Amino acid sequence: MFCFQCEQTAAGSACTGKAGVCGKKADTAALQDQLTSQLIDLAISARGNERYLTPAIDKMVLECLFATVTNVNFDDHVLTQLIDRVEREKARFNDKHSCQHDGCQSSTNYDISQLWNSNEDIRSLKSLILFGIRGMSAYAYHANVLGYHDKEVARFFYKALCAIGSQDAEMDTLLPVVLETGAINLRCMELLDKANTETFGTPEPRQVSLTVEKGPFIVISGHDLYDLKELLKQTDGTGINIYTHGEMLPAHSYPGINKYPHLKGNFGTAWQNQQTEFADIPAPVLFTTNCLMPPKPSYIDRVFSTEVVAYPGVTHIGEKRNFTPVIQKALSLGGYAKDMHFTGINGGKSVMTGFGHCTVLSAADTVIAAIKEGMIRHIFLVGGCDGAKPGRNYYTEFVQKAPEDSLILTLACGKYRFNDLNLGTIGGLPRLLDMGQCNDAYSAIKVAQALADAFQCSVNDLPLTLVLSWYEQKAVCILLTLLHLGIKNIWLGPTLPAFLSPNVLDFLVEKYNITPVSTPENDLTKMLSH
Repeated sequence: MFCFQCEQTAAGSACTGKAGVCGKKADTAALQDQLTSQLIDLAISARGNERYLTPAIDKMVLECLFATVTNVNFDDHVLTQLIDRVEREKARFNDKHSCQHDGCQSSTNYDISQLWNSNEDIRSLKSLILFGIRGMSAYAYHANVLGYHDKEVARFFYKALCAIGSQDAEMDTLLPVVLETGAINLRCMELLDKANTETFGTPEPRQVSLTVEKGPFIVISGHDLYDLKELLKQTDGTGINIYTHGEMLPAHSYPGINKYPHLKGNFGTAWQNQQTEFADIPAPVLFTTNCLMPPKPSYIDRVFSTEVVAYPGVTHIGEKRNFTPVIQKALSLGGYAKDMHFTGINGGKSVMTGFGHCTVLSAADTVIAAIKEGMIRHIFLVGGCDGAKPGRNYYTEFVQKAPEDSLILTLACGKYRFNDLNLGTIGGLPRLLDMGQCNDAYSAIKVAQALADAFQCSVNDLPLTLVLSWYEQKAVCILLTLLHLGIKNIWLGPTLPAFLSPNVLDFLVEKYNITPVSTPENDLTKMLSH
């Protein structure tokens, strides 16, 4: 196998052995590469005939790309089925819609190994595009589930796949596609934000308990709010309580979801701790999206999946979302005999969430006044992915050592390193504002742009620093969006992506001043000196 799409890739270079660090086996990696190759073939076949693409084909492309994101699909049988679907669609497409324009390839047999073995700069730029659209496919998929579509977003996936499969692409032709990936992802995140708020209401700040009450319960993880809503409806009146986990925490802030009284709180911390945290809980766990770690034999019978998540031996809930097997398992296990008072990593008994762009911007006058009066000297956005690799305690220490006259915005599961800390208030606001998950990065962008407008300057001139941690492909597409917006001075860690060649990295450093994190003390000194 050859895989270097996540931050924890072996030796900071690439996973090349019998299995990846994420637990993905070489055979599974090969099937995911084959699936990607088939998608590139389909995109090349469709070039010049985009008018014949249908919403059903678009949905299939999203599902297939999403299945290749880290910690989503480990099931060879499911991946083989997806490959067969794409092959059949490509065959039908070629039979019915032969390409008419000059230079069109109506049929091809692209092999993704051509990408892994190509010139390192070309490989680097194509990898940015590929990993970017894999991450973006997750956002588009979630919006699609709620009935929200964007034709421009859908069509870009084919354009990007064609760029990846191009045999004569050069750096100067790939760089614009890299930045366009960021531009389209911004449009995609805006679509998802609209889908979530129009479906479930505008997020509101909410204190979320970390206590699990006695009696049967279900833990639900991932990002898909529709799955949670359906689970809440089907468990209403059963005596089963529901607890979010990991990426699902922000669901508590949506009025259309928190109206259910049996949505009780949050269990556990970030995704990489699940093998320990799920080991002996007397309840089932439902995964709606990534990040699934290979379940241990001791609890695999209590794990269920939906959507594109799949793992051998795990019961999968189909598109009709009949959660009866999960409910029956919860009732049979019975839950705890008494209330269990869990805490966050730092000992906190509850966490806050729900500071989306509408909430923060409603207090914009307060923030602006506090900045002008010197009460808020600086704003730090400390967000991104969490992971098991050493070095991520940097983000906890950074938040703890940030000056008391600074405001901390956070999003994504990296916040579990510090979201149970009590940092006090500033200017009438909590110093730590949880804006949601990676799906909610649009909120951070909206707030930054609003502050720039208020101070009549660019985002780069604000007393604002972005300190980002990355792990998988959704972090890649968010980074590309920030670059598309021209945002500079981003601090990135805990390590830089293995797929960035020295020349591409030099370009990003020179043009955007992307800086690798070092130590909280040194970095804070530099950030506050500008």
